[in-house]
Amino acid sequence: MKVIFLKDVKGKGKKGEVKNVADGYAHNFLLKNNLAVEANNANLSQVSAQKKKQEKEAQQELEEAKKLKETVEALTVELKAKSGEGGRLFGSITSKQIAEELKKRHNIKVDKRKIEMDDAIRSLGYTNVPVKLHNEVTATLKVHVTKE
Repeated sequence: MKVIFLKDVKGKGKKGEVKNVADGYAHNFLLKNNLAVEANNANLSQVSAQKKKQEKEAQQELEEAKKLKETVEALTVELKAKSGEGGRLFGSITSKQIAEELKKRHNIKVDKRKIEMDDAIRSLGYTNVPVKLHNEVTATLKVHVTKE
């Protein structure tokens, strides 16, 4: 019997897949537990419509990320910190501080986990920080740390 999986079933199929399974397995387990539906024309067209909608949303997300990349790369985040001799900071500038400053000054909300810093900033001056906005889009944010 051909079925369309509504949820991932370990060892059988993933959500949205159309597969041929044993009749008994389909009737007694998959259909009964709402893990799959029978693959008829109406259900197949419904699944294809959902896939098209998801692809359109994914494309729109990618476009928004590209626009945000242009905005972020044009910005410079200014942060003040206490520093000692030679421009070394007392403490450091973290991704959380950068994200908060972006939100406060430029009204751009970026999750601190998306700011990819190998280590915290520990010196005065300009630093380029990569920000992952989407799976395919990474922007470079300029962070300027000045003396307090």
